[in-house]
Amino acid sequence: MTKIYHNPRCSKSRETLELIKSQGIEPTIVEYLKDTPDSAEIQSILTMLGAQPRDIMRTGEKIYKELGLDDVDLSNDILIEAMVDHPILIERPIVVANGKAALGRPPKTVLDIL
Repeated sequence: MTKIYHNPRCSKSRETLELIKSQGIEPTIVEYLKDTPDSAEIQSILTMLGAQPRDIMRTGEKIYKELGLDDVDLSNDILIEAMVDHPILIERPIVVANGKAALGRPPKTVLDIL
């Protein structure tokens, strides 16, 4: 199963979705701003990516600064909970397929896991 954490307002997310479909794959689409992944799901994605929370956070978002998430002493659990509480902080798109994950920036990076 292929899943895309998607924001239809984001051009990179739309491009990535079209790229997946062009490969003959009809992914499960998760509009993460409406259907936010829980902390366990975000942790699972991070594990598949081999990444830390800030690697998939939109650090330029106003809420990132307002919440003081740039504090290097914050734990991964706190950063993950911030993404659960404020899904706008999650970078998009993220694609999960075949037990792996990829951040679709640029979109063609997801081809490696399809």
